[in-house]
Formats: sequence, structure tokens, C-alpha cells
Amino acid sequence: MPSSKFETSIEQRYDDLLERGVLKGNEAVICGIQPAQGKKGPRYLLKDYGGREFIRMNSNSYLGMSMRKEIIEAEEEAVRRFGAGPGAVRFISGTFEPHIILEEKLAEFHHREAAVIFSSAYATVMGTITPLIDRDTIVISDELNHNCIINAVKLSQPKVREIYRHCDMDDLEAKLKGMRGKGTRVMIITDGIFSMRGDCAPLDVITDIAGYFEPEFEEGVVTVVDDSHGVGAFGETGRGTEEYTHSKGVDILVATLGKAFGINGGYVTAKNTIVHYLRETAPFYVYSNPITPSEAWAAVKAVTILMSDEGTELLEKLRRLTHRFEEGLVRLGCEILRSEHPIVPIMVRDTKRTAELVSYLRENGVLTTGLNYPVVPKGDEEIRCQISTDHTDEDLEYVLDVLKIFYTKL
Repeated sequence: MPSSKFETSIEQRYDDLLERGVLKGNEAVICGIQPAQGKKGPRYLLKDYGGREFIRMNSNSYLGMSMRKEIIEAEEEAVRRFGAGPGAVRFISGTFEPHIILEEKLAEFHHREAAVIFSSAYATVMGTITPLIDRDTIVISDELNHNCIINAVKLSQPKVREIYRHCDMDDLEAKLKGMRGKGTRVMIITDGIFSMRGDCAPLDVITDIAGYFEPEFEEGVVTVVDDSHGVGAFGETGRGTEEYTHSKGVDILVATLGKAFGINGGYVTAKNTIVHYLRETAPFYVYSNPITPSEAWAAVKAVTILMSDEGTELLEKLRRLTHRFEEGLVRLGCEILRSEHPIVPIMVRDTKRTAELVSYLRENGVLTTGLNYPVVPKGDEEIRCQISTDHTDEDLEYVLDVLKIFYTKL
């Protein structure tokens, strides 16, 4: 049993979080899903809500892959062939044929030499960045990067760590100029899509800047991008922020199987040399179980669908629904951050009102996520809505009608 002193200390810290109003609170428990029917998309059932149905506007499953019949069947087929779990880390006995096929498929999809899968995108970032940073590495990172990047850089203890203003290319260039002679290698790290806002990094400019400064450092300038929200949901063919910005030269690309692809796990894709090195040195790969063979086989199916004509149609539908929802919000007078990405932030800019709006929406059968300080800066409080191809036009009109009543009362 833990010591009473330790338990008291933890209780005090918990109470402090409560007092500051930064607790995440109890998680909603989904106890069932009603399949799409007629003009209604899937409806979600929550525990303790007496069978009420909810439209889910806070899911990362942008293409609705997790509910597709053929993907479920692929996972069931692989479970019967390979069992429910991998049994061990990969270098012992945990690599199955679906893992290898998936990695080859992901490399093909991203037009790269190789890919390697991890248990999650968070684990991928932590496992990728740390082995590639040494005590003579300079890291320059966007100020709004995801928590996984922040923690990976801290854990890696680079020689110099610099933060540039969000998507400010003049500041990035100034930071690089100031690093001349201070290290042998520079690593520029950024999200592709920034998950709180739905905006994207100008990867075309970032890679151009990296190429310009490459000769200034003994081991060059390396670009690392986590495009977990972009891949599968952004760009003409779903290849993410790289495709959308027409950038060339991103050295190391991290993405996830758990958002647009609808499955589970993360991956990194790069040149053979880098991937081979990570297989030997990334602790989150070497010492952690992979995703299950059945998840890998389902992911192969999801990537295959995205690479087909059907995938193109899904992306077109996603863009159309996103635009329709944004236009509806503008007509209501809502402040939003526009983009082609299916993350649609409604800027509330007040903690109390954000909580009120989340509660009001849930009372009216709509699940959304409120983002308050310290997840976002004070004054940037928002409701993050996420569009999916699972949604119908009628679903979005219902949500807009519910919002209209709220804003009319204001």
C-alpha cells in the first residue's frame, strides 16, 4: 500500500487541479452505437443517459473507417488467423505478416522508402525523436506543437531548444541564423495540422528554409513533421499537409492509424537508413508490443480504400460537409477559424461560456469538446467540432439549429 504521506500529497495536488478548474472530469462512456439509417448518420449511446441518442461531433474518425463493413470483416478475418494479440514485442516473436504488409503499404502511400509502426502516434513521436537527438543537436519547434513533441524534446535533452512563434517563418529563419556555430545538427519539428485550431504548417516554406540552411551545419537541417490529423483527411488524395502545401523534402513524417484510418497505432515513414536505425534504437518500438495483427490487417484495408477512387469520393464528401458546416456557423454569427481541414473551432473565448455551450449541446443530443485553459491560452477558449463522412447533411443542419437557439438567447 502507498504511504499515507504520499497519498496525502497526491490528494493535495488533485485538489489543486480541481480548485484551478483544469480537471478533465469524468469521461463519457459509450455503451453502444446505432448504425446510420436513412438521413441520419450513426448515433451514440452513453451510459446513464437512458438510451438517448447522440450525434458525435468530437471524433477523429474523419472518414468513418471504423464503422465500415469491409474493415470490420478484415479485422475479424485476421483475428481468426492470428489470434487476438501479438504475444510479445516484435524482436522476440511479435512480428506477424500483417505488420510487414502494413509497413510496406504505408511507405507506398507516402512515396517513401520505408515505414515502421508503433503502438500509437504519441509513442511514435516519443520513440522517434529521442534516438535522433544527441547532445550536439539543436531543436527548433513551433510554439503550438502537440504535447507529445514537447515531452519528447524535453526527454531528449538537446544541446539547444528554441521555440518559434506559431507558423511564423520569419521567426523560424531568425532562430536558425542565431544557431550558426552552436551545434552540428538542427532538427525543425512541427505538427502538420495543429489539433486545437485545424490550421496547417507551411511545410513548403519550412522545407525550403531547411534546405537553405543545410550547408551551415555539419550534419545538416532535418525536418520532422507529426501530421496525425492531416494524413487521411487533408490534401487532394489524403496524403496530408505535405500534399496540401506541395512541399518537398520532409525528412521524417509521423502519422497515426487511429484518426482518419479509423484503427489504432502510429507510424513513421522515412528513408531506409533512418527506419532501420529506429528499429534498433527506438525504445517505444523495441520494448513495447505492436498493434495487434488484426488491427494491422484492418489498417491495410483502410489505406487501400483511401488509395482508391472510393477514397477520393470520401475526401470530396468530407470537404463538402466541412464547407457546409462552416458556412452555417458564419450565418449564425459564430467566430470560427476557417480551413479545409475538418476540424472546425468555434471560438468562444470565455471559460464559463464554453462549459455552458458544451453542456447545452449535450442536453440536445450533440457531443462536442470544449477546450479551455491550460489546454489553450486564456482568451482562446473554443468548442472544437470535427466533421466526418459519417455525418449527413441533415445531421449538420440539426447541430446548426441547436446552436442557433443558443446564440439567439445570447
